[in-house]
Amino acid sequence: MLLMKTASQQKNVLAIGECGLDRLCNTDFKLQEKIFTEQIIWANEIAKPLIIHCVRAHAEILKLLKAYNRISPVIFHGFNNSEDLAKNIIQKGYFLSFGKQLFNPSMEKVFSKIGGEYFFLETDDSDYTIDTIYKQAAKIRNISLDGLSLQIKQNLKSVFNLSK
Repeated sequence: MLLMKTASQQKNVLAIGECGLDRLCNTDFKLQEKIFTEQIIWANEIAKPLIIHCVRAHAEILKLLKAYNRISPVIFHGFNNSEDLAKNIIQKGYFLSFGKQLFNPSMEKVFSKIGGEYFFLETDDSDYTIDTIYKQAAKIRNISLDGLSLQIKQNLKSVFNLSK
């Protein structure tokens, strides 16, 4: 934690993460919750967004975020879940990030229904380039690449308090 606290105070560090809970990894879940709670508290203290890694633990993450009064932005990265969960996350004022999931027809539907101000795009560990992800996202939303890029830039400015 000390290393994270020291590094995260640098100006070029825009967020805390990727942090969260993962029911498929071998790390004890109670230990994951303890560390994640400390990360939430620290992110609140230094007013930086959280980038969330979540595998089969959305309810627990949302409960912890609520319990620790998370007020800075939260981005759930690699979102690949249901439309209902997406709506629930967005209703709480949080954001979703999509990548290769956009090539899954069921995720196309979820992505098409999300307000433009609530999403980001990513490559994560996929073989897709960011250009390919952007083209797919623009196709799904039926907008130009320029329009999509403008929306992402606005989201970045909003979430990360960027002036440029």
